[in-house]
Amino acid sequence: MSIKVAIAEDNSFLLKAVLEKLSFYPDVEVKFSGSNGQEFLEKLEKDPNVQVVLMDIEMPKMTGIEAVSKISQLYPQIKTIMLTVFDDDENIFRSIQAGANGYFLKEVDPPTLYQGILDTLDGGAAMTPSIALKTLKLLRNPPSFDEPKEEISLTKREIEILEQIAKGLNYNQIGENLFISPKTVRKHIENIYQKLQVHSKLEAVQKAVKNRIIEG
Repeated sequence: MSIKVAIAEDNSFLLKAVLEKLSFYPDVEVKFSGSNGQEFLEKLEKDPNVQVVLMDIEMPKMTGIEAVSKISQLYPQIKTIMLTVFDDDENIFRSIQAGANGYFLKEVDPPTLYQGILDTLDGGAAMTPSIALKTLKLLRNPPSFDEPKEEISLTKREIEILEQIAKGLNYNQIGENLFISPKTVRKHIENIYQKLQVHSKLEAVQKAVKNRIIEG
C-alpha cells in the first residue's frame, strides 16, 4: 500500500531535490505539488486523498504556516511536515502553533525524511535534531523573536548567478544567459561557495533563500 504524499514548494530546483529524495522509496506516491499555499489548497480540495504534506514556509500568495493552519482545520486527518531552510525560533514556534506534525530542514537525507514520514503517520513528531532541541527550549522559555540575520555580502553578478542556479541551469546555460564564459561562471560560483560557506549548488540555493538573498 502506497504512502500518498503532496508537496508545497515554490522553488523548482528545491522541489526537484525533494522528489529525488523520495524517489528512493517505491511505496511513496507523490500525488501533486503546489507552488504556493493558495494553489496547494486548491489542488488539495480537488484531491484530498493525501496522507502526508511536505510544506515549505516562505511562498508567495500564502505562506506554508498559513496553509498548515487551514489544512489542520479542514483536513485534520492529513499530517503535515514542514520542509524548509528556516530554523529560526519564530518559524518553528508558529508552525507548531498552526498544527504542523513535524519539522525538517531541507538538507535532510533521504532515509531520515522517509523514516520521518513513517513516524509521523504512526503518530510521532518527526524533527531535525537541532529543531527538536530548539522546540524544547521554546517550551521552557517564552519565545523572543529577535535572532539576528547572518550578514552575507554578495555582488550583483553573484546574486544573478545564484538566481540562475536556483532555476536548475548549468554553467554553460548561465554563461549564455549572462553573456560570460562558463569559466567565469565557475569562478563566480567558487566565490559564492566561499562567502556562503557551502559546498554544493543545493546548499548555496538553500542558504541564499534562508537569508533572503534570492526568492524561494
